[in-house]
Amino acid sequence: MIDRDPRMHLRLTLVLVLGWAFCWLSSGSTVLAQSPTTADAVDATPADSPKVSEADTPSKVVAEVQAGPRALSRAFRFAARRATPAVVTILSYGQPVAPTLGRVPPNGGTQRGGSNESPDSDQDSSPTQDPETDDKQLTGIGSGVIISEDGRVITNNHVIAGAKRVVVQLSDETEFDATEVFGDAASDVATLRIDRDAPLPFADLGDSEQLEIGDWVLAIGSPFRLEATVSAGIISAKNRELGRITRGRMIQTDAAINPGNSGGPLVDLDGQVVAISTAIATRNGGYQGIGFAIPINQAKWIANELAEHGQVRRAAIGLRIAELNPKIAAMFKLPVGLGVLVHQVIEGSAAQRGGIQPIDVIIAIDGEHVGDAASLQSAIERLPVGSFQEFKISRDGKEILLQIEIASMEDPTESKASQDADEADASPADDVESTSTLP
Repeated sequence: MIDRDPRMHLRLTLVLVLGWAFCWLSSGSTVLAQSPTTADAVDATPADSPKVSEADTPSKVVAEVQAGPRALSRAFRFAARRATPAVVTILSYGQPVAPTLGRVPPNGGTQRGGSNESPDSDQDSSPTQDPETDDKQLTGIGSGVIISEDGRVITNNHVIAGAKRVVVQLSDETEFDATEVFGDAASDVATLRIDRDAPLPFADLGDSEQLEIGDWVLAIGSPFRLEATVSAGIISAKNRELGRITRGRMIQTDAAINPGNSGGPLVDLDGQVVAISTAIATRNGGYQGIGFAIPINQAKWIANELAEHGQVRRAAIGLRIAELNPKIAAMFKLPVGLGVLVHQVIEGSAAQRGGIQPIDVIIAIDGEHVGDAASLQSAIERLPVGSFQEFKISRDGKEILLQIEIASMEDPTESKASQDADEADASPADDVESTSTLP
């Protein structure tokens, strides 16, 4: 029998309603928990995205973005502070030919015989003879760098060429008359000395052989007589040829080089000198993004020769050589980059006496590989005259070793034995005459 009590029915209905309401509220709260408000959605991140911690504040993000540029800025600052005290301004007086503003032909300066390649002065760019110049007339302004505590300075030859008086101005604006001034036109390197009782600041010299395209460098000098000016750039290219500089290859850079920078250092981020600024390529007489500098390894050797002997004693063996580029290598069926091709051997030269023949390929000198003509020229010219050096040669697909006596560039046919014989036969008068005619 079914209970029809109205009160019991009311209780049952109330329980069912409350149960349904509880279930609805529970499911609704779940939905609400899974569906954030619009404001919450703005701050929400996908489940697979990294969570932002409280430490990732805007200031920290900005600091991280600026970390790279700030590190580079600190590197520039360090290099400039380390090198700048050794950079000097060179003032030349009484030069018979007015200095020329630095210009290289638009094709990159490979033309021979060009005369306007050196940014050495803010004077007029037209060379003019002036017989009335004296040691009080300023005719050239350039830069230089002290390389030793006793006051040895490297600069460009065109900065001091023909000057009756050369003055060196230090970074503190004190001035000294230069002594022992020597220059080498073939390389555009010059050296001089300043005397001071107190020790002088001097720059550390780096290794230009370690430079690579893209490396950062700073150019320091006195453009337009603005002392200790620093500009930044990179190594743009290596092994560039300039018509006026017949010995050696140049480093190309986009660091700003202007008239007055000539002779100043190009330094790396360690503050070490890696090159000496010497020329610019320009259509308007000023900086246009292409500058040239002498590798410091080359400049250092020339400066030492000038300081010790007053001239550069270059060696030679009497060869005409050619780059083993793809075209020439294919012509002679040789591997590209094997070495340097011997095009011609001068009659009676040291090379001929040592057994080198045309179409030989010079691979190495005393174990050091020579991959191009510039490397071979640089290696040979620095060898001691009269010494015997081992040359590795490739001939008809076989490698052979030859002992070559190194001669002087003035006479590559002369041997040490013949030179000794000539000196033994010479009279005292001949000795005096010979000495007086040396350059």
